[in-house]
Amino acid sequence: MNTQTALPAPPSQAARPDAPWLVLAAAFLGWMFDGLEMGIFPIVARPALQELLGTTADAQVGPWMGYITALFLLGAAGGGIVFGWLGDKVGRVRAMTASILTYSLFTGACYFATAAWQLGLFRFVAALGMGGEWSLGVALVMECWPENKRSLMAGLIGAAGNCGYALIGLITWKIPVQPDSWRWVMLAGTAPAALALFVIWKVPASKRWQASVQRAPAAGHPLREVFAPGLWRTTVLGILLASVALIGTWGSVQWLPLWADKMAGKSLPEAKGITMFAQSLGAILGCFIGPWIGAISGRRPAYFLLCASSLISCGILFRTVTEFGAGFILGAFVTGAATASFYGWLPLYLPELFPTRVRATGQGLCYNAGRILAAVGSITQGKLVNFYEGSYARAGSVITLVYLAGMALVWFGRETKGKPLPD
Repeated sequence: MNTQTALPAPPSQAARPDAPWLVLAAAFLGWMFDGLEMGIFPIVARPALQELLGTTADAQVGPWMGYITALFLLGAAGGGIVFGWLGDKVGRVRAMTASILTYSLFTGACYFATAAWQLGLFRFVAALGMGGEWSLGVALVMECWPENKRSLMAGLIGAAGNCGYALIGLITWKIPVQPDSWRWVMLAGTAPAALALFVIWKVPASKRWQASVQRAPAAGHPLREVFAPGLWRTTVLGILLASVALIGTWGSVQWLPLWADKMAGKSLPEAKGITMFAQSLGAILGCFIGPWIGAISGRRPAYFLLCASSLISCGILFRTVTEFGAGFILGAFVTGAATASFYGWLPLYLPELFPTRVRATGQGLCYNAGRILAAVGSITQGKLVNFYEGSYARAGSVITLVYLAGMALVWFGRETKGKPLPD
């Protein structure tokens, strides 16, 4: 089948004076619902796995949480590569539509899981779409909006996912997830599929991408090009920088709702939702702080500062808090802000590293291949929880030492402050 005609052609960007706002709306909503669906699993994981495994022991639930999180991260890595490549070949809009449909439908499919491995399989396929949506949405926005708005756009895109986290946190705070209700929460994840229709019919194609295709219609495979002699060092470093942020988040901070649930016990089932809501509010703030610091001080100093603040805030939370209460909620807010600030910095920095013809592939590969290493971190966290006899805090205090590596790695990268996007 000819992939160029598989989906309806989007309108010309030049003919739409409202194009930048339509692009921003589509990317924001797509990533917001992506964040909502990523945030669903930490909320439902403990009751879901307790039902599917037939146990309430965290020493058994923890490793399975690690395995399923790792499968999710591996799927997102593959999706970032596949859909990023598709976006460079057939256009950002067509590929983003397919990615949204993928993550929506397979999140809903989790309703039908009857075993823990089935839940992991559905999360893996859903993650393919989630990984693709980020790279495509970021490419669209950065190619459409002017350069002096780049840091603001990066903050908005980063905050979008955490608005989704906050939304699912608020919902499950008011309507706590129980072992007999988690399936309905997953089924509700099909709602973003409606957004795909909006993307097809309303959002214009990237004019910059169209011009790039016309200039180099016979360009080689984008994946080969990002590992060509002129770009491979940039690509590898981008993967490592994204990995540090993702390991810290998925290997440790994403486990805060499970830790809260354990500390609060059955007497406070809404603890998971409160925790998710608190850390998501912090994350929304952090997503604006990251690119703001990057715009003022430069990309490399900003990343160093973000690593330092994440290391300190996580160290204090994991090493000093022992019960669910105001101190824990405040700690969740602060660590949410610190560790999520990278997700405003990454949409600012990664597009500045790659030319237009391979931008979606390059930034998608960096961000999502980082999830492969984050998957290792997630499995390690699960093993550490078991090793520390169910202690999420002691395991988290070990995993978040990864920020030390980021503080050293960033100085090997290029400083791109004040430079235009490469063509």
